[in-house]
Amino acid sequence: MMEGFVPWPAEFAERYRREGYWPGETLGGLPRLHSGRTALVDEHRSWTYAELDRDADRLAAGLRRLGIQAGDRVVVQLPNVGEFVVLCLACYRAGVVPVLALPGHRRTEIAYLCELSGAVAYVIPDRHGGFDFRELARDVAAVSPALQQVLVLGDPGEFTSLASVPAEPEPMPVPDPSGVAMLLLSGGTTGLPKLIPRTHDDYAYNVRASADLCAVNEDTCYLVVLPVSHNFAWGCPGVLGVLRVGGKVVLAGNGSPAEVFPLVARERVSMVALVPPLLVLWSDARRRFDVDLSSLRLLQVGGSKLAEPQARAALDAFGCTLQQVFGMAEGLLNFTRLDDPEEEVVTTQGRPLSPADEVRVVDQDGTGCGELLTRGPYTLRGYYRAEDHNRVAFTPDGYYRTGDLVRLTPAGNLVVEGRVKDQINRAGEKIAAVEIEGYLSEYPSIREAAVVGAADARLGERICAFVRVDGPAPSLTEIRSFLRSRGVAAFKAPDSIEVVNSWPLTSVGKIDKKALARILAERPQSDG
Repeated sequence: MMEGFVPWPAEFAERYRREGYWPGETLGGLPRLHSGRTALVDEHRSWTYAELDRDADRLAAGLRRLGIQAGDRVVVQLPNVGEFVVLCLACYRAGVVPVLALPGHRRTEIAYLCELSGAVAYVIPDRHGGFDFRELARDVAAVSPALQQVLVLGDPGEFTSLASVPAEPEPMPVPDPSGVAMLLLSGGTTGLPKLIPRTHDDYAYNVRASADLCAVNEDTCYLVVLPVSHNFAWGCPGVLGVLRVGGKVVLAGNGSPAEVFPLVARERVSMVALVPPLLVLWSDARRRFDVDLSSLRLLQVGGSKLAEPQARAALDAFGCTLQQVFGMAEGLLNFTRLDDPEEEVVTTQGRPLSPADEVRVVDQDGTGCGELLTRGPYTLRGYYRAEDHNRVAFTPDGYYRTGDLVRLTPAGNLVVEGRVKDQINRAGEKIAAVEIEGYLSEYPSIREAAVVGAADARLGERICAFVRVDGPAPSLTEIRSFLRSRGVAAFKAPDSIEVVNSWPLTSVGKIDKKALARILAERPQSDG
């Protein structure tokens, strides 16, 4: 049992095994069932199932020869490339625990993830999106004493080439299905992300049940345009769900319609997962491109709430099934079903995936809207190495406090109404306001800062920073440059800056963020 991991209570684990939710499946075995079919395609090459199986076995052996043992953590920061899939499968087979970082993370986030997880290795591309990840690795290695290896896809510089790691396959013990398979990142409200331990048992069920609900089969061609390290793209049903049944996965570098629409036509893509801002972009662009998109069967949309007009516009633009997905890397997934009436699809965020999902809506004011609490066979029982936070994030009987405000329809579907937690959902990325406020407080002329989210047609929410200053007010460009110099991910930078002389206050003397949000709502949208 990994230190810092909170397991399910024995009576729940026994029940989930007895009722068939946890049959003992491990994630590394998913693609072994199909040999000659095409499994994976990226910008540079493709893999058959046999090739993917072989490459994962060879890389698993190579990791062990580097001294990376079962239970060791490895921070993985690769873009949408086939090597990401190979590496994660290799880790699952070797019992190594990948920590799935985002390509946009920088020194602050990666150093923190290495420290919190105790990672012994860090895997990066040489360059991506104009950024040299080897420079980042030098900075991280200097402050991460446990880090022993930096593996680089491409030119390694002074580090180890990922291409040099594979070795002849060797027999390996099958990992314990109840053990931690990987660590995902939370979108928490208390600063830097918490680590979410997902076991083979719970995540294999997450993948299997999602794939069944979405009717994924060997004819499915799944396009990945979101970061593949996102829970949505990786396992809901995502890459793993498609590989499990013998379908094909196509990895795209970005979601631009100009690049992706021809790819959909060429590969005959049938399924894709999008966040609402990207769905809106695709819907707006559909009529400008004379491209055959008739292969599309299912458009999944999640990451933040989809507005009803946007849902109807997507149905008009693409003429295929739209599926709302409301979930979290911590576990609980809600889907509209493929045969739901259109009205449910465009106005709700679906209902729980599993018969064993337990949900409560804590309605404290009698409005029918309240905080969503949940537990079940694929929802964590505690964040990794976060004992103090777990006492707040979970009820004594094991329900996870999601921080989402929801109401239930008579049919049992959830409608998301907002957040309890002080969190901004920008283009599907969950960003803690307190984290950005902490960074802004370090700027020389900023005395106080309050960060709030404002509705945005393109991003879902944009990040708005209100600041009180001593001296000259900083420009938005200066703030972004300052955060970049601190190694903060670019997607966390404010989209606008508002200078104030005084704060609206609540009755107990705190900054009234609801009043700040109302100020923004009364103004036309701006880029700052």
